[in-house]
Amino acid sequence: MTSAAARHDRHGDGPSTAVVIGGGIAGTTAALALADAGLRVTLVEGRPRLGGLVFSFRRDGAAGELAVDNGQHVYLRCCTAYRAFLERIGAASLVPLQDRMDVPVLDADRMRLGRLRRTALPVPLHLAGSLAAYPHLSPAERAGVVRATLALKGLDPADPALDDVDFGSWLRRHGQSSRAIEALWDLVGIATLNATAGDASLGLAAKVFRTGLLSAPGAADIGWARVPLGEVHDELARTALEKAGVRIRLRTRAMGAERTDGGWQVRVAGGPHDHERLAADTVVLAVPQREAHGLLPDGALADRDRLLEIGTAPILNLHVVYDRKVLRRPFFAAVGSPVQWVFDRTHASGLTGGGQYLAVSQSAAQEEIDEPVAKLRARYLPELERLLPAARGARIRDFFVTRERTATFAPAPGVGRLRPAARTQAPGLYLAGAWTATGWPATMESAVRSGTAAAREALNELGFPQGQLPQEAA
Repeated sequence: MTSAAARHDRHGDGPSTAVVIGGGIAGTTAALALADAGLRVTLVEGRPRLGGLVFSFRRDGAAGELAVDNGQHVYLRCCTAYRAFLERIGAASLVPLQDRMDVPVLDADRMRLGRLRRTALPVPLHLAGSLAAYPHLSPAERAGVVRATLALKGLDPADPALDDVDFGSWLRRHGQSSRAIEALWDLVGIATLNATAGDASLGLAAKVFRTGLLSAPGAADIGWARVPLGEVHDELARTALEKAGVRIRLRTRAMGAERTDGGWQVRVAGGPHDHERLAADTVVLAVPQREAHGLLPDGALADRDRLLEIGTAPILNLHVVYDRKVLRRPFFAAVGSPVQWVFDRTHASGLTGGGQYLAVSQSAAQEEIDEPVAKLRARYLPELERLLPAARGARIRDFFVTRERTATFAPAPGVGRLRPAARTQAPGLYLAGAWTATGWPATMESAVRSGTAAAREALNELGFPQGQLPQEAA
């Protein structure tokens, strides 16, 4: 037992205890931070795996057995908390970053390829050359983008007034054409916010663009997993938790949490001891907002029903396996097309027998999330042939769809005042999740920051010195 843990022994029979409900990125982060501080931690997860909405599964289909990610998850160099999380679980080498941001952007109407690339010059000059040569905007539109960027740099994402304004209206007021919004602002914004500019809070959009494009030359360098997501967020995360001493309870569902004179009692169902009660000094609810609403005891939040007002947004992923190589790049984005982003997942999936596996990631997919597979196939296969001439005449070995109907919280104007802080009004009870008040949109970065915030609040309340609290990311 660490000396810190010994000092915070409340009952005289060992270190303080914690139950973390939810084994996604937020819950894993919180559990690791609490265990690293010396607490005895139990992590409860209803699924048979860790990772939450970031996972992979095995598919035995027409193209053989594949490791399939439920969606294409990427991060940026500015996601410092998520990068630290990858280091903590020993996964950084499996989820590397580009040396420098380089995004191929294909105009489907003119079949012209442009690139958004940065140099090593200081901000904002690091993007000047790329923007000056960007072929999908006219010279006047490029000049307008520069003016809007400078105006955006002057905004404070934490200003509550920005939360009530939609990003699309702000862009139009600053002279952005429909083409500029589609070919630049939404190209980035839909992928990071999971909403079009007109449906996104200006505060969250300002956070994305100021942090990703205007904070440092390399802030927007892109990283993604070169292995199945489950290898990172389930297997390696589980190994790190076990080494930290965390007791992991999979296939175990939390039914409620009650405050008692001696701390907390968490009722769980599943596993060998159905309807068990877990005693804890600290409880972290690291679950989606609607589930948190059902688990929170009366009085824990001033207005618990606010959580039900936080909407959700879907992400659709189309998986296509060709009998030959049709894409020579690791990924590209498209404008003038229903296709948004396309990634080569051939190596990560373990595809054998030749060919290529492409994942088409479609954010803000409200209109298509429930479309039948046959209809999506009829719409997107011809479009991929239009974008990728090498796909014309190629045989489709497999085509399937994954859907995350509640992939993220909806970043709509006004959502900021609905997102709760980590600390609740119930002593010893904390909230974590990308939907909580991290200042970030619903990203893996937000999830990690929320878990760290919950652990910091818990350890602070337990009396741990400031120097022993988890460090917040810059």
